[in-house]
Amino acid sequence: MAHASVVIRFFAPVIDITINALLNAVDQKMREGHRDFLLLLSSPGGSVFHGLSAYNYLKGIPARITTCNFGSVDSIGVVLYCAGARRLSVPHARFLLHGISAQFPQPISLEEKQLEERIKGLRIDLENIAKVIATSTGKPVEEVIAAMHDRITLNPEEAKAWGLVHEIVHELFPAGAEVISIQYQEPPHLA
Repeated sequence: MAHASVVIRFFAPVIDITINALLNAVDQKMREGHRDFLLLLSSPGGSVFHGLSAYNYLKGIPARITTCNFGSVDSIGVVLYCAGARRLSVPHARFLLHGISAQFPQPISLEEKQLEERIKGLRIDLENIAKVIATSTGKPVEEVIAAMHDRITLNPEEAKAWGLVHEIVHELFPAGAEVISIQYQEPPHLA
């Protein structure tokens, strides 16, 4: 018996708690026999580590993944979006590509070799992100890296011309579909 697509709405940053929730939901539904997933994405980005890990996992499982940008897919969220074999977008959305940065907790003291290690790690992360986007769009890696350095923002039509989006859609999923929601609310800051 064929199952309908599992619809997962990921309205969250790409961080450990949200990516674990996403992969756990996929694993659970696969145990139930589902092999077709629609991942609705709107994300400000987040952790390169978690984004690349989720991309590699979703690309490597025996399932069909369709992704759809229903708002903004920024930064490492674009890599998560690229996990879709079919990539959709609503008409009023955006995609943001940019370089990566390193966070340094204060106070910090780094030796020269530690700083070199950080820089090498940043370069490898940038290359890996660019390779994912290049593979998805058919663009050369160098062109993707240049676009990331230029911090480009694409509307859905531009993203389609770029090869990132396959189709612009108005309807997200059929009536009556079960939707698994993954979201994250920042904990309140205590004064």
